[in-house]
Amino acid sequence: MNSRLTRRTFLAGTISGASSVLAGCSLSNFTEQTFSQAPARAPVGTPYGPAGVDMTTTGSIGTNRLAPSIGLDPNLSSAAEMYGPLADGPYSLPAIPYKEMDQRFRRQRVPNQARVAPGTILVDTRNHHAYFGLSRDEAVRYGVGVGKAGFEWSGDAVIALKKHWPVWTPPQEMIERRPELVKYSGGMPGGPDNPLGARSLYLYANGRDTLYRLHGTPEWDSIGKSMSSGCIRFLNHDIIDLYNRAPKGTRVRVV
Repeated sequence: MNSRLTRRTFLAGTISGASSVLAGCSLSNFTEQTFSQAPARAPVGTPYGPAGVDMTTTGSIGTNRLAPSIGLDPNLSSAAEMYGPLADGPYSLPAIPYKEMDQRFRRQRVPNQARVAPGTILVDTRNHHAYFGLSRDEAVRYGVGVGKAGFEWSGDAVIALKKHWPVWTPPQEMIERRPELVKYSGGMPGGPDNPLGARSLYLYANGRDTLYRLHGTPEWDSIGKSMSSGCIRFLNHDIIDLYNRAPKGTRVRVV
């Protein structure tokens, strides 16, 4: 890893953290971003979450208790249905061994105790959860993988780009460290083994690329852990669900 550390602060302190000038999310053994120190957490408050709320204690709500304005949601069914084999365009995703996962990190509808504004996203890095606000009363909660020690960040952004089966291109400095990646210098095609998974949501702040993404991962067992280079990882099945819920322009807060 390049020993030189750089720090990037976005306008108005929107993003707190640091990154190298070369971007690219990665598998756990790829490292392409460096940070000077863990940033202070962004303040939490309405509409994203009141201070003091323990967001790990929220429980799922059965379909017989859904708010009438929301209706039944076929994407929030049983784990076996949500995480079964999935055909997606030219690719096939294998079933997720969800029984081997902590139940807290399965996709589920929960009471909106975090007070996530409808149509916005909150990423709670401490508890490895991401929330999409459905209404003032309910949210969808996903398990996520987050940045490892020294790669944490926090702040506000918007989804400016969305891509199906995105191409991943390792930065030149990564190729220098790992010459075997030179074959991907023109980009690793999208597919089930690609580090960005089935979907990628690109985060911008004040019109600038933050270099961070919400994206899928083939490493299902990294969910609930802090082992990425700063991007927020979702199960491939879950990032497809979030991709379909969140249009471009969706506000995102990472705390």
